Amino acid sequence: MEAASLAAEEKTGSLRHVAIIMDGNGRWAECHGLPRLRGHIVGVDSARSTIRYLNNGYQLKYLTLYGFSTENWNRSQDEVGGIFRVFEEVVGGMSQELHKEGVRLRHLGRLEELPQSLQQEMNKAIKLTENNTGMTLGFAFSYGGRNEILDAVRRILAEGIPPQNIDEELFSRFLYTTGMPDVDLLIRTGGELRISNFLIWQSAYSEYYFTDVLWPDFDEKEIDKALLAYRQRQRRFGGL
Repeated sequence: MEAASLAAEEKTGSLRHVAIIMDGNGRWAECHGLPRLRGHIVGVDSARSTIRYLNNGYQLKYLTLYGFSTENWNRSQDEVGGIFRVFEEVVGGMSQELHKEGVRLRHLGRLEELPQSLQQEMNKAIKLTENNTGMTLGFAFSYGGRNEILDAVRRILAEGIPPQNIDEELFSRFLYTTGMPDVDLLIRTGGELRISNFLIWQSAYSEYYFTDVLWPDFDEKEIDKALLAYRQRQRRFGGL
């Protein structure tokens, strides 16, 4: 095994899937006397840096970023519209970069609820990167954990699967994250101590890491701190 791979394995250990609730963009902007939308724009730069660092520095196999929840639709139309415009530009601008890095992009959530232009950009990026074998990057956008479970139930019912055939493994295949492992480490920035309807099935045995650092300030040093904290924990999964 190459030295870089050995170093990455030593840093990650059993860590395969990191999920991040990127909270605090609007508050970061307000603290700096800027419009809230400016915080989302700066937050995009943090997301890009995080993807690159975890992919190249840690060779992480799965990363899921929570960008827009089903509850976020309740924000002002101006902010929601601005977030959509920013995200559309990001997906269009980053798709080639992700492709060159070998990253495979997946959308988690109800894509059909998003503006048509954003759906098109997302579908193009997914198609472009679908055969890549590096990191799998999940963008949870218009995502809700309860909706995901309900959608899975509806699909199972639609396929007429007998109840006695339904177990955890089968149910997982009907989730948005099908083919992805459960979350090992769930990080939330911004000081809140909740998971806000994010990957509630997949994070049943996750380790949680909460930090007061606002998302635009969550840099490589903060990533290292979060992953070090994970390595220092013992995961028993209900055992001794």
